[in-house]
Amino acid sequence: MVRKKSSFILCGAFLFVAWNALLLLYLWGRPPIGRLGDVNLAEEMIRLAEEVEVHLDTQKKLLKQIEIHREVSRRPTAPSEKIRNIEVTTPNPSPEFIIPILVIACDRVTVKRSLDRLISYRPSAELYPIIVSQDCGHADTARVIGSYGEQVTHIKQPDLADIKVRPEHRKFQGYYKIARHYRWALNQVFNTFSQSTVVIVEDDLEVAPDFFEYFQALYPILRSDPTLWCVSAWNDNGRDALVDPSKAELLYRTDFFPGLGWMLLKELWNELEPKWPSAFWDDWMRQPEQRKNRSCIRPEISRTITFGRKGVSLGQFFDQYLRYIRLNTEFVPFTKQDLSFLLKEKYDVIFVQEVYSATLVKIEDLQHGGNLKGPGPYRVQYSSRDSFKVFARNLGVMDDLKSGVPRTGYRGVVSFLHRGRRVFLAPPEGWTQYDISWS
Repeated sequence: MVRKKSSFILCGAFLFVAWNALLLLYLWGRPPIGRLGDVNLAEEMIRLAEEVEVHLDTQKKLLKQIEIHREVSRRPTAPSEKIRNIEVTTPNPSPEFIIPILVIACDRVTVKRSLDRLISYRPSAELYPIIVSQDCGHADTARVIGSYGEQVTHIKQPDLADIKVRPEHRKFQGYYKIARHYRWALNQVFNTFSQSTVVIVEDDLEVAPDFFEYFQALYPILRSDPTLWCVSAWNDNGRDALVDPSKAELLYRTDFFPGLGWMLLKELWNELEPKWPSAFWDDWMRQPEQRKNRSCIRPEISRTITFGRKGVSLGQFFDQYLRYIRLNTEFVPFTKQDLSFLLKEKYDVIFVQEVYSATLVKIEDLQHGGNLKGPGPYRVQYSSRDSFKVFARNLGVMDDLKSGVPRTGYRGVVSFLHRGRRVFLAPPEGWTQYDISWS
């Protein structure tokens, strides 16, 4: 803009000088007044005076325009003036970090459904490279993955041999192979491809429209809080009746490792890899020796759903729970929100206050609801493993515990909706730790 203004001033000055030169040549070229013949001398003088006046007026206008542009060039340009005078293209803010997506695949050709969603929602192939790691050597699945060409990186786990296991564990051969595959694939991401983080999804997961936005926004939180060890897209109690569909932006801390679309850092893998289990890796992650009192972030409404009923778990929980999980459809601009409330020192104070200031009710009050007014929150208190399981079953939430930790629980508290009311299924105030004997 400054160059444009300077050029205009120089052009104006040139025109001013040129105008005067032409005027001088014009006057010199006129015949002497004494040779005008019958032209009246007085009339000629008046006409010349009028011409000069017109020329002088034109010069004044030129000088005025030059002076105006000179002043504008000296004056600082306000931001609004820059926007008016320059066509501004504001690039979409992009993270400075790369978040690879690792798809764990085996013999499901329906991996296409998962990959189609990932690619269609992915904002940048450079910032979110998709690595598909395939086990099993299934040719049809390999062809499906290969059909995506350069949109994905296809790697293949080389060791397809059966794993020697105890006779009573032969029926769990699939779980052993999955653990072996995870170890190999994560080593590829962190050691071969030298990445600093990864989001793991399996070949039977479908993602939400804001899946990438979710992990992009939460990566700095995971990186900055040592009391966190993962970010998960999954809510174990994410069925329609148990979540608030109007609160897609709600996020929580949880002591239960959710899996099913989760992010970890290379530093955590360096810690876990040397002792990685030979089978049942997800339950192993939930043991106190691995968790070390660390938590994950999870959403109110899941950013993944599973469509794979058949697998090594033979449909466990699928018909009863998983098929009813609600997938978020509303794009939430998490990267534009302040998510620092999830940091432990802030979150715990607010969370404990909210839970234990909630009205304490009996489960019968919630089931009948006659005396309850408003949407809550309400608190139902359990004091033993058995009372937790009874209350959980009656309220419709998952009742199993792993190493004493209930699904979605934080500080022993499970938060959910019951008949449109916010409910906290909580231990007595003053809770300090989980009892692993409750598993």
